[in-house]
Amino acid sequence: MSFYNEIQKYNWDEVKNQIYSKTEADVKQALEKEKIDLNDFQALISPAASAFLETMAQKSMQLTQKRFGKCIQMYIPLYISNSCTNTCIYCGFNHKNKFDRKILNSEEIKQEAKEIKKLGFEHILLVSGEDQKNCGCDYIGEMMDSIKDQFSLISLEAQPMSTDEYEKLTHKGLNTVYIYQETYNESNYRKYHPSGKKSNYQYRLETPDRLGKAGVHKVGLGCLLGLEDWRVDTFFTALHLQYLERTYWKSKYSISFPRLRPHASGFQPNYETTQKDLVQLITAYRLFNHHVEISLSTRESEKFRDNMLQLGATSFSAGSKTNPGGYSNKEESLEQFSINDDRSPSEIAEMIQSKGYEVVWKDWDNFMQL
Repeated sequence: MSFYNEIQKYNWDEVKNQIYSKTEADVKQALEKEKIDLNDFQALISPAASAFLETMAQKSMQLTQKRFGKCIQMYIPLYISNSCTNTCIYCGFNHKNKFDRKILNSEEIKQEAKEIKKLGFEHILLVSGEDQKNCGCDYIGEMMDSIKDQFSLISLEAQPMSTDEYEKLTHKGLNTVYIYQETYNESNYRKYHPSGKKSNYQYRLETPDRLGKAGVHKVGLGCLLGLEDWRVDTFFTALHLQYLERTYWKSKYSISFPRLRPHASGFQPNYETTQKDLVQLITAYRLFNHHVEISLSTRESEKFRDNMLQLGATSFSAGSKTNPGGYSNKEESLEQFSINDDRSPSEIAEMIQSKGYEVVWKDWDNFMQL
């Protein structure tokens, strides 16, 4: 049994019709509840809810502060490779893009880590293109071994792996794995992922199941906003989250809402997701799940991230470079996407503090160091 079996009970078009048929009365009913279900969540992400954003924002702020306090966790991505065997049409790492590829070695990642430590970070996210042969489990484990004594928390965003491989990395100190389905629309999934291992919809969809079985501490979910109708895709993300929390209750969960950004392939979004839409989405998620962590990356603008600080977000990236070697040298290498908020970590920390929030650089000790 896996989430793939669970999702077969739903039809994309039927779910879309359910969401778009919600009325203001449905929204009001959902807002009156202390705990909402998936039917209520549909109402809160529906067009009918756009008239209630202020109410949703206020409730979201109250619930977030009640659960997480006035704290923002800081993290930074460290891209260890841009080598990829997939041909995702929306990604700068697309295997068909004719750029020099870069795979960091142990000495290079140590140099990157040295520069990142100067910025104050204790939480690092290792990011890699999906290249099982050259950047698989053994390579990632080697990179972790090279820097794990410098950081209190190591997360990973890379190709899907087997349960055994995730267990191996967990024993090395891996805390969190982020794996984005990109879109839950199985009919169109292959259109965006024509070839490579990522073209296998079911294998990717079942990755969080393998993470749960491997005992990974935290699992990050999300879809790529701009591929399909955001309201429908994010409903299925919520369905996925609910399934995982019930099935693998020992793990924690986080949600991200990446919107398509400019990159080498030049792909343009099929569906627009405005900042107003994103406010509605984030606040709806907080009302649906009071405990899930919500991350906002540097894909979003300064002004938007500043405003969302109080409305549901719990973690921010800062000072991000999306190309391997980007922190320690000026040598150009292929970026995955262009960032939107280019403020330094210290500038973002000052902004967070100016709003009366605490900047959390470290909230977890790596058990491998104890």
